[in-house]
Amino acid sequence: MEVFQVHILAADQTFYEGPCVSMTIPTSDGEQGILAHHSNMIAAVQPGTLRYQVPGEPVRIAAISPGMVKVENNDVLVLVDSAERPEDIDAIRAQKEIDESREALLQKRSPFEHQVAQATLARAVNRLRVKNRDRME
Repeated sequence: MEVFQVHILAADQTFYEGPCVSMTIPTSDGEQGILAHHSNMIAAVQPGTLRYQVPGEPVRIAAISPGMVKVENNDVLVLVDSAERPEDIDAIRAQKEIDESREALLQKRSPFEHQVAQATLARAVNRLRVKNRDRME
């Protein structure tokens, strides 16, 4: 089983650094699968579910926010605003953010405030999806 090095960095923490067998990451072009010796690339990361497998362990998942991924010489760098493990996601808080964002979208606000509400809604929905997916697995 061949491995590559991965560095998953959120704005406020190092989420994971170490060996990885496989990774699936949501990009602007759809989900991108990465294995050892993947061709070099840079892509925009979209909010979604990051899946990665550490050698000898089951696949791990995380809710990630926008950012970028760079693959170069069997080394993967993921830079995102936030990355959260399912067990660290507060489902009640995420649902509250969804409700508040939906309410904000219904109000007549500036284009900027509308954009912020849309981004907050997308992040909260993704967090809740990852939290619920973990419960089912």
